[in-house]
Amino acid sequence: METNLRPLTLGEILDRTAQLYRTHFTLFAGIFSIYAGVGLVLNLVQIGLGAAFQRTGVSARLNWIVLTTAAIEWFLLVLLLGAALAAISLAVAWVHLGERATIRSAYAATLPRFGRYMGLMTITGLIAWFPLALLYGGYLGFVLLYVRPRGLLTHPNASANPHGTFVFGMVTISFLLLFLPSFIYGVVMSLRYALAVPACVIENLKALKAIRRSVELSKGARGRIFILFLLIGVIKLGLVGVTQAFFLAVIFKNHGQVSPVVSAISQVVGFFTNTFLGPIGAAGITLFYYDQRVRKEGYDIEWMMQAAGLMPAVPEPAGDFMPPDQQSGPWRASDADPLQPPPLQPAMPPEDETDLRTVPSIGNSTGIATPPPGNAHD
Repeated sequence: METNLRPLTLGEILDRTAQLYRTHFTLFAGIFSIYAGVGLVLNLVQIGLGAAFQRTGVSARLNWIVLTTAAIEWFLLVLLLGAALAAISLAVAWVHLGERATIRSAYAATLPRFGRYMGLMTITGLIAWFPLALLYGGYLGFVLLYVRPRGLLTHPNASANPHGTFVFGMVTISFLLLFLPSFIYGVVMSLRYALAVPACVIENLKALKAIRRSVELSKGARGRIFILFLLIGVIKLGLVGVTQAFFLAVIFKNHGQVSPVVSAISQVVGFFTNTFLGPIGAAGITLFYYDQRVRKEGYDIEWMMQAAGLMPAVPEPAGDFMPPDQQSGPWRASDADPLQPPPLQPAMPPEDETDLRTVPSIGNSTGIATPPPGNAHD
């Protein structure tokens, strides 16, 4: 069990993230491979359908079928991504604190509350990126309903339709001017809510409470979290550029027309890239969550006291969150917090009739009352 918790610098968090990922690569990549694998299968099906329809000459229906399958794929992948991020957050929490974790136990512990995590990510995503999505949607609707019927894209001649060209230009300038503040707003709000998922998973909080918890915990760390996201983004762009360079060259050479075989190979390569890079961000954010708890709440002292048996705090039931190797004996995993060690059971003197239910727990930052040790066998 890890008891050497302390405030970490950004470099130490990045190093700890790399260390955890390197030593538990199979665990984290295995969790994320389910999401990436389903995405690969759906993409291959879409490529196969497109090739089959082209051979049969039903091009009129091809666009609608491709759009429908793409919408279904997007919906399923969003659901699977939410499950993968929650499972990775819990697995990182376990291994960071020295506990054993498996792919099966991580998913088994988080799936019962899958709806809560999806609701949380939906709320935070809408709050952060709705203005930018609305801006894009409005501009796209303007192009489809106003610009395209007037032929301003196919015949961009200002003298042919001066009024339409003027309106198109003004709307485009307005779109470009509003894009930057909308994007900055989305980034700032995403940093405020960056710790919501680990807070929801680890502390078993509901969506709105997890959002408020993230806003409070992230204060003073948003700049460092932004640097983490920026570094991960650069790594992803670099690796994707290297692995997809050949396929991009083929697409450019053939003017966007490639064979289904080349497209399928590109998707397979993308599967390995996504599996390798996907867990890094969730792992780093979970470590930031713990670092902020150490800095703001003294979680390192609390954890060491609990590990030493000086503060046998058992929060409210949070589900079967404990790793499999700790789900035995008189202490039940369903009665405890996912990351707390089993409470010690000190012998009580016969003459001591004190009702320990009235004694508050010391240093319990979760604010949840501690049950009496004698109830562990109930």
